[in-house]
Amino acid sequence: MTSLIKPINRRRFMQTTAAVGAAVTLPLGSTAKAARKKGGKLRVGVGHGSTTDSLDPGLAENGFVIPMLFSMHSYVTEVGTDGSVQPGVAESWEASADAATWTFTLRKGVTFHNGKSVTPEDVIVSINHHRGDDSTSAAKPLVASITDIRAEGSDKVVISLESGNADFPYTMTDYHMPVMPAKDGKADWASAIGCGPYVMGRFQPGIGAEMDRNPNYWRSDSAFFDAIEIIALVEFNARTTALISGEVDVIDKLDLKTVGLMARNQSLNIHSVAGTQHYTFAMSTDKAPYDDNNIRMALKHGINRQELVDKILFGYGSVGNDHPIGQGQRYFNKDLAQTTYDPDKSKWHLKQAGLDSISVELSAADAAFGGAVDAAVLFQNSAREGGIDLTPVREPNDGYWADVWMKKPFSAVYWGGRPVEDQMFSTAYQCGAAWNDSFWCNDRFEKLLVEGRAELEDSKRQAIYYEMQEIVSRQGGVIIPMFANYVFATSDKVLTSETMASNWDMDGHRWADRWSFA
Repeated sequence: MTSLIKPINRRRFMQTTAAVGAAVTLPLGSTAKAARKKGGKLRVGVGHGSTTDSLDPGLAENGFVIPMLFSMHSYVTEVGTDGSVQPGVAESWEASADAATWTFTLRKGVTFHNGKSVTPEDVIVSINHHRGDDSTSAAKPLVASITDIRAEGSDKVVISLESGNADFPYTMTDYHMPVMPAKDGKADWASAIGCGPYVMGRFQPGIGAEMDRNPNYWRSDSAFFDAIEIIALVEFNARTTALISGEVDVIDKLDLKTVGLMARNQSLNIHSVAGTQHYTFAMSTDKAPYDDNNIRMALKHGINRQELVDKILFGYGSVGNDHPIGQGQRYFNKDLAQTTYDPDKSKWHLKQAGLDSISVELSAADAAFGGAVDAAVLFQNSAREGGIDLTPVREPNDGYWADVWMKKPFSAVYWGGRPVEDQMFSTAYQCGAAWNDSFWCNDRFEKLLVEGRAELEDSKRQAIYYEMQEIVSRQGGVIIPMFANYVFATSDKVLTSETMASNWDMDGHRWADRWSFA
């Protein structure tokens, strides 16, 4: 990891440029190892939240629900602040020689909020919640390779896969798959009972959630707040005003145009963490004109990526190359030629499609990502020179993920990324996956997806994932112009982690578990 530290008045501001193990910002004179204390109520304003939000973890899709799930629940395994897979409800695991059978040993003494002990049956029904023809879970493709799951004794769960998967413990970290109590042979998600650090008190979709600390949480060195409150504040101004006025202690997704001004406020800390977050424009490849790869390539060459990084991210990010693997990830294809802004190539691809010009509409809203509408306007201006008449359509923030994403044929999207390549590709690019938002299928990609998952030799895995990135970049239905740093702000009363996780926003969305008041 490399980092750049520069003073902003009396603040220290750290902007990371790597994807794993990013550091945090602290006020001058303080240290990350300052004494933590238990107590207080942390109020967090987030730029997501919809009236369609649900307690069903399989349906989770935004930055309001994800931290809520991490606060309520525990998981079989977890992603650590350094990006590695760590023990969770399972204290250890081991694999067969071909990585096709995994045995997870559950830790003793883990209980649900109602006092019931966590058993192998609970883990089994929790995983099965995402399996089968009737499952509506977005994690369904992640567990599709499971052929059998069974208890072994009172503390072990054995999972058999149709083929080897060297990264399977990472699969169990997915935020859709918490450990839930078994009820009548199924996972009971509706009761909001988990075995995580906080107990649900109030949940109002699109408005907020309040929780109290779980006094019987199995971890003794975390969950420092007496209570937490997550408030849906989708608009930039609403979030910023709430933080400055002291109505909340933390906000995510800063308006990057005003970061410099906010940094002057002596009572705030600004954090920028580089990771796998990327902003995209998804095209429905099952609908004309996006079913023609020449049209898709014309659009990919019609966007000025560096302009978006400069004007939308204000430098807090990097140029993307139309695939979802970040520069800091293990198998990032550093040899893949960058797709550039080239109006002549746009015209050439249109001509290959039998066209001189084309008109398309691009749906966007700030609910997709901060500055999405402005990004669509910039795209409109740059694409025009290549014979593309692109019309931005401003959509309502509320209901964007239910009514626009994967409904409109060309739309703005944000992705937090995933810690390993297979998990990202399986979630959003595998043919038929619930969140394959370009409805894209490619036979060669599907073959490599299975091979890469099972391959244990590192050099061969690298070659497979390199080719997969090239296929997605050159043939896929998603434009990925930029990777965006996570930029958020905290009151100087909040003590964050010494090392900030970068797999999701705000310390991997684990702030409720890891942070405290100083």
